[in-house]
Amino acid sequence: MTSSWFESMLQVMHGLAPLLASLLHLGCAAAVTVHALLNKRHVQTAIGWIALAWLAPLLGALLYLMLGVNRIQRAGVALGLKDPWRGEGGSADASVEADAICLPELAGINRLTREITGRSLLAGNAVTPLVHGDEAYPAMLAAIDGAHRSVTLLSYIFNNDVAGNAFVDSLALAQARGVQVRVLIDAVGARYSRSNMVKQLRHAGVPAAAFLRPRLTRLLAQANLRNHRKIMVVDGELGFTGGMNISAVHWLSTQPKRPVQCLHFAVRGPVVADLQRTFATDWTFTTGEALHGSPWFAANEPCGPVLARGVTDGPDADIDHMRQVILGALAIARRRVRIVTPYFLPDEVLLTTLRVTALRGVVVDIVLPARSNLPLLDWAMRPQFAGLVSSGCRVHLSGPGFDHTKLFLVDDAWSLIGSTNWDARSLRLNFEYNLECHDAQLVQQLDGLVDERICHAHRLTAAELAGQSLAGRLRDRLVWLLSPYL
Repeated sequence: MTSSWFESMLQVMHGLAPLLASLLHLGCAAAVTVHALLNKRHVQTAIGWIALAWLAPLLGALLYLMLGVNRIQRAGVALGLKDPWRGEGGSADASVEADAICLPELAGINRLTREITGRSLLAGNAVTPLVHGDEAYPAMLAAIDGAHRSVTLLSYIFNNDVAGNAFVDSLALAQARGVQVRVLIDAVGARYSRSNMVKQLRHAGVPAAAFLRPRLTRLLAQANLRNHRKIMVVDGELGFTGGMNISAVHWLSTQPKRPVQCLHFAVRGPVVADLQRTFATDWTFTTGEALHGSPWFAANEPCGPVLARGVTDGPDADIDHMRQVILGALAIARRRVRIVTPYFLPDEVLLTTLRVTALRGVVVDIVLPARSNLPLLDWAMRPQFAGLVSSGCRVHLSGPGFDHTKLFLVDDAWSLIGSTNWDARSLRLNFEYNLECHDAQLVQQLDGLVDERICHAHRLTAAELAGQSLAGRLRDRLVWLLSPYL
């Protein structure tokens, strides 16, 4: 009887399976529809997800759950990245002076960035470009070797190679002689090497931690939220930031197999406190240890001509900061805009603004690597070029070798330097750090570096883009569909 009853129930369930599957599909599709209508900002995006949910039973809803739900603000705010260090090491006099001497043509971007970030422009800074690891790494290692009180280091990638080992040795020696050392590496970036550098640093006696280790319970919400910042501060007085990770690929004199060009900066002056506050915020979130006062912060006196401000960006309260600053800077451009970036996949608003900027008569130069380290991104970038070139933007493909430099220059006195790339991942998902700098001499130096790249680059033409094969265009367009997730 039991067997007969069980077989009867199986038959009933088998008969109800299509109905249950249909109800599950209807419920999931309806949930996607409601969520998309309430949360999506763009009509095309909402229509696309709703159509996929209804036309691809269950699979569409699953894809929406994985890729379409905007967890950025919710997950980012939940990270608890607060900034209780806003007053440490700062100088009210420096900010008042900076506002007073800001160039009139930059008053608009100064006000915009101040409103967006809540940070004032600080006067009296010295910002020195360091070309490749050949200039950056010896300067950073010498700073660590000369440290008296503290060293803090934050990097997305910290490789187990000749560069990484040199930093481990210097950091360990500093810690051994009584210097307070803290090292923070992104949990995903730390896995670019076979050896876990967090463990290696700890084994050498250096306090080190991994930022936001992916866990199963928060995999969907936070797996993409990476700390892409590059910051080092010594004794609270000397800072380093820019686009360079700790990796031998940037140390060209060591003759790496796949050399990567990049640019970093040494920073002195009042704005160094902002670099340290940014590190302290991320370190406290990761470890629970607060870094206040001495030996971490110092009262830095003015020492240079650069007006500077830190701009943090990330999937928390700082979301969209960098994108808004970029849009504001393009709006004030009158003569020229120069962009150097390894990855170029901006959203449609940024692309349209670049085209409009060029159509206004502003000279727009966009310098990209002819071949990056990610072929999918190279293919996804190409469909954007025809519209840019037809609007008057000049797209230059530099080579040989991969150029990882990140620069954004406007006219003759404004620059944005740091870790941000011009793609969705960098502008929406990653934690980034940049310095906004107002100084004609610095821009003149950086212009020279851009000129050098353009001199050795190939400028794309409309005829060349139109002559691409059908197979190539189809390949590029198919990969371009994935650009929001690359």
